[in-house]
Amino acid sequence: MIKLYDSSLSGNCHKVRMMLGFLGLAHDIVPVDWAKGEMKEAWFTDINPRAQLPTLDDNGVVVWDSQAILVYLARHYDESGLWFPDDPMTMTKVMQFLMLGNEEIAALAWARVTVLMKQPRDRLSELQSKGKAGLAVLESALSTADWVAGTDHPTIGDIACFPYAGMAEQGDVALSAYPHVQAWIGRIKALPNYTAMPGL
Repeated sequence: MIKLYDSSLSGNCHKVRMMLGFLGLAHDIVPVDWAKGEMKEAWFTDINPRAQLPTLDDNGVVVWDSQAILVYLARHYDESGLWFPDDPMTMTKVMQFLMLGNEEIAALAWARVTVLMKQPRDRLSELQSKGKAGLAVLESALSTADWVAGTDHPTIGDIACFPYAGMAEQGDVALSAYPHVQAWIGRIKALPNYTAMPGL
């Protein structure tokens, strides 16, 4: 049985829950209390030395980092090959959006944490600016295609960017300036077997 070490309000964990849902994979959720820092306890660092969520255990195969887990699940379980196509150009485009999700879009996650957790706001403007730069890249890509890699179907590139883009307003970043991103969020939510998340 697949086990997902998970925090329910984490966008990175949500990426993996979404992918498991889209692939129809049975799994057990193992809650880890992010706020209490349980990821830094020895029982967890024995599983993931980076002390980060999410972490996937697929019958003894342990994969950490949300983007790496998306790649693993797509390659190992997606018989259609659509979630992570292997032709070089499409694969490259998908990888570019995996990186965007891990960099500029991830800044929206930290803006969200700053606002929701009422943390000091000394870096909030910087995080919001970086996040807006990521949203601008998404907006441009989605102005000419329904999905970020230019395919006629979603890929893990879409999943990698979706949660924190979708929750941008929780970090005081308005989505009204990004109509193509808003439409894309709607398309993802309408996909069969979409897994919802609180606040999104």
